[in-house]
Amino acid sequence: MKNSLTAACVALLDSVARTVRQHPKRITAALGAVLLTGGGGAFAVASLAPDPAQLPVSTVLEEVDSLAEGDTLASLLDSMPSYSLYRSDVTRSTDTAESLLERMGVADPAASAFLRKNDLVRQNLLGRTGRSLTAETTDDHRLQRLTARWAPDDTPNFKRLVVERGADGSFSSRIESAPLTVGSRLAGGVIRSSLFAATDAANIPDGVAVQLADIFSSSIDFRRSLRKEDRFSVVYETLEADGEPLRSGRVLSAEFHNNGKTHDALWFQESAQSKGAYYTLEGESMRRAYLTSPVAFTRISSGFSMRMHPVQKTWRAHLGTDMAAATGTPVRTVGDGVVEFAGVQNGYGNVVYVNHRNQHVTVYAHLSRIDVRKGQSIEQGETIGAVGSTGWATGPHLHFEFRVNGQHQDPMTIARQSEAGQPISGAARKAFDQLASNMRVQLAAASQNLQASAE
Repeated sequence: MKNSLTAACVALLDSVARTVRQHPKRITAALGAVLLTGGGGAFAVASLAPDPAQLPVSTVLEEVDSLAEGDTLASLLDSMPSYSLYRSDVTRSTDTAESLLERMGVADPAASAFLRKNDLVRQNLLGRTGRSLTAETTDDHRLQRLTARWAPDDTPNFKRLVVERGADGSFSSRIESAPLTVGSRLAGGVIRSSLFAATDAANIPDGVAVQLADIFSSSIDFRRSLRKEDRFSVVYETLEADGEPLRSGRVLSAEFHNNGKTHDALWFQESAQSKGAYYTLEGESMRRAYLTSPVAFTRISSGFSMRMHPVQKTWRAHLGTDMAAATGTPVRTVGDGVVEFAGVQNGYGNVVYVNHRNQHVTVYAHLSRIDVRKGQSIEQGETIGAVGSTGWATGPHLHFEFRVNGQHQDPMTIARQSEAGQPISGAARKAFDQLASNMRVQLAAASQNLQASAE
């Protein structure tokens, strides 16, 4: 019996297999119809389920014990973690204790009273302009620490005034000193109207603009030769205190595109014992026997030309250059020489005469003070006095003359025609070329950033 059933099953399977081989398309269609019918049934069953929106809704209320049960609001506030607030600003000449603290977000009468009475604060903070300021307060705006930082000119250190609240709530103050950190910054600008307008737009300090004018003064007349769309790139030092920038330092390298011509400069010091100087990137000295200006770059009120004399009210040859500047602005000698005269002389007021070689004499008039004496040897760039309005002058300015064999000459022309300094020595050439290569990369990066920002 078992054997006959097995044989029947085998025969049935064999018959089904032959049918599938003979009619594959019919078998596939039949299976699809069965599956679709089953799916439709499934959908039909799903569509008969109740609508969830019609199901009954019930609300369950359950009491939960408060984690703050038995605690007052004051105790809860005391248990919250405290935090500190920080704010930075720059001091102003009009600052009082109250206005300064208010601007720093401090609401603390005790701190205000301390600042008003403390000698260190009155001497070094209130009424001082441009000092970096940082305040740390509690979350309820009470002062914890107030720090002011500033750097005296031409020094490697900075001063730090610290006002601090002690554990007992009282305030104390102290003065500290620490070394400045030297960094560098890349920047660039495009001339739209003037050099200072371009550096202002690029957030470049005035001190850097002055250095650029001095560095390229023998090649570019910044009064008359700038053109719209001239551009420049510069790498300069930044002097920082506790991570806060205080002032700019020396220009390390620069490139100036003026009227289709490119001028470049690099600061290089051959050894620790030698003086540093600016050179072109090819190693030629940019130093001339004479500077083009005895004062730092400033607007010029009148050039080498005829003018109406401001006091005598007559037309006469103006045998020199008048340079407008504030009283007290330092005046420097344009070249190495010996002081021939230093004193008061007629309409010149306080005046200094300096003898240079080759029968060259320079004259510096209307000074408010004189810092040299007759017979003193002085070097190019050395301060000899300060701008004033002594003698026949209607306002503060420097009257500057350049005489050759007793004849007045245009000082700008003489300066630009004077001989250049010595190029880089052979011993320092390798170190110079390495530095120049590095600066080319940095100046190119500054130029690319400038072009990208312009686009």
